[in-house]
Amino acid sequence: MISFESHIGKLDYLLGVNYIFIPASILNECGGIKSGRWICHLQEQINFQCGFVSLADGNAYITVNKARMKKLNLQTGDHVKVQLEKDESEYGLDMCEELSTLLQQDEEGLARFNKLSPGMQRYIIFYVSQVKNPHLRLDRSLLLIGNLKQMPEGKETFRGMLGKD
Repeated sequence: MISFESHIGKLDYLLGVNYIFIPASILNECGGIKSGRWICHLQEQINFQCGFVSLADGNAYITVNKARMKKLNLQTGDHVKVQLEKDESEYGLDMCEELSTLLQQDEEGLARFNKLSPGMQRYIIFYVSQVKNPHLRLDRSLLLIGNLKQMPEGKETFRGMLGKD
């Protein structure tokens, strides 16, 4: 576990995205920008899975969504306590039960899912998991995996999986 203090910044050119600043020294201690996925423990109150995004001068950042900012009552410029723990999960995000069950039952869908890049896999997991209703999660799982199986291998797109191509 790597512990440090940092601050909350804002990327105005990305529609005001809030982030935790990761100094180059911490990034190097973690193994660099491509060191994989991490679990961020923020203010000793919340945990979330994340990855690093590059900034100038060898620094990086981790995005912090509005819900987390609100829960912790954080503002741009606030100082925060951060602990980073290597994420050893299979996909870098927790997969919901509906998607997991579908992939267990659909050999072709699982094979195609496993051939995707880790980022595309996380996109599917995130898109399905972000809704609270289990019926909607199942509908989204069926839509994405069904469309994935129809796409030419190696030509998968987010829009195509959503049925928008």
